[in-house]
Amino acid sequence: MLSKLWSVTKSLVSMVLFVTVVSIAVDYWRSQDLPEGELPNLSAVTLKGDVIDLQALSKDEPVLVYFWGSWCGVCNFVSPAVNTMAKHFNVVTVALRSGEQAKVQAYLQHHEYQFPVINDPHASLGGQWGISVTPTLMVIKNGELKHYTAGFTTLPGMWWRMLMA
Repeated sequence: MLSKLWSVTKSLVSMVLFVTVVSIAVDYWRSQDLPEGELPNLSAVTLKGDVIDLQALSKDEPVLVYFWGSWCGVCNFVSPAVNTMAKHFNVVTVALRSGEQAKVQAYLQHHEYQFPVINDPHASLGGQWGISVTPTLMVIKNGELKHYTAGFTTLPGMWWRMLMA
């Protein structure tokens, strides 16, 4: 019995390590499109009319920046976790090619999302930031990119990245 438990434990640890290595490699490959050096300025007005200045917001605490789309299937699984994160951390989200303001607001209301949203109907901000995959999440602190990931991300993964920034 003990040898079977040890075998299962080794298999699980191996699987977790493999998935972690693959995830890091994929994030590294996808990050090649990101701007190098100084990050683009992100000063905009949210759908609720709040002015966002990422440089100032990230001065003392990390900020989770989430590029997503209402049309993005994976975002349907990531957005609820981002909504939870917004209750505990500074979060700024950018809705890429999700329609005009009223359409995005209706989408947010339907899903009961409370995170702040900058609407980017033509993905011009997304282009400046080199976003080629949705969802994309970044942790910015003191105006610097600390962590980056694209695709599916779990709530614990987001939480860990924010705490490590």
